[in-house]
Parts: sequence; structure tokens; C-alpha cells
Amino acid sequence: MTITPFLWFDTQAEEAMNYYLSVFKHGKAKAVHRAQGRVMSVEFELDGQPFMALNGGTPSRFTESISFFVSCETQADIERLWTALIADGGAPSRCGWLKDKFGLSWQIIPSSLGHMLSGGGDASRAGRVLNTMLQMDKLDVARLQAAYDGN
Repeated sequence: MTITPFLWFDTQAEEAMNYYLSVFKHGKAKAVHRAQGRVMSVEFELDGQPFMALNGGTPSRFTESISFFVSCETQADIERLWTALIADGGAPSRCGWLKDKFGLSWQIIPSSLGHMLSGGGDASRAGRVLNTMLQMDKLDVARLQAAYDGN
């Protein structure tokens, strides 16, 4: 059994696939399904995660109730993904969240955040990290680490 996110677009499924393939280093197109000369659906993979997208006509809008959580090892990865995903009409939001140009929500999060938010068992440390994070749009690992360390 597998679980594959399935995204509904008006007419931009192939455009979205190509956009996401340009953003993520380890992505590949798997299939483009056509009917009567039109793209009906696409299948692709981002960092090993399969996706499908459909040109289904005017869809309901994407909302923050569904987002894609991307765990990043470095600040450079955060910077690169953040910049690419808000380009061409995307929008930043709070605490590492953003919407891309298609309105799809993403969380661009340092892999160390969970540990820092736990405070290593120290509630005051955890509180400092949380308060620092709540003031950010794009997350800054150095600032979060400074809050964790009490600096």
C-alpha cells in the first residue's frame, strides 16, 4: 500500500509538476497522461515521495489545512526552497509556512526544530525558542539556536 498526495488544478498540472521539479533537487517526472491532445494528469516524484496532479477544471482552493512539511538540514536549504517557492506570486506566512504561486501551502522547517522546541526538557529554553519562532516568517536556524542557548 502507498499513499500519494493527489493535487487538483484547473489546467496547470503539468506546469506545477515542472515547477516543483525545478525546485526540488531530487525529483523526476514519471508520466504525463493525455486525452484528446490535452494533459489530463501527471505523475511525479519529489525526494522519493510520489505525487499525482489532475487538470480537473476549476477546483476548490488549496488551504492551510493541508500543507507539505519539508525538513531541511541546513539554512542554505531553507533559503533555497523558501526563495523558489515564493517566487512568481507565492507568499510568505508565519513560522516557516508559505504558499507557492499555485496557492499550495508548504512548511519549510529546520530538522533541528523539534529538538529545540522540546527545550531538552527545559521549559524556559523551549519557551524562548517558541517565542523566537513566532516572530519569524522564514525560519532562521542561527536565531533559533541562539534562543535555545539563551543568547
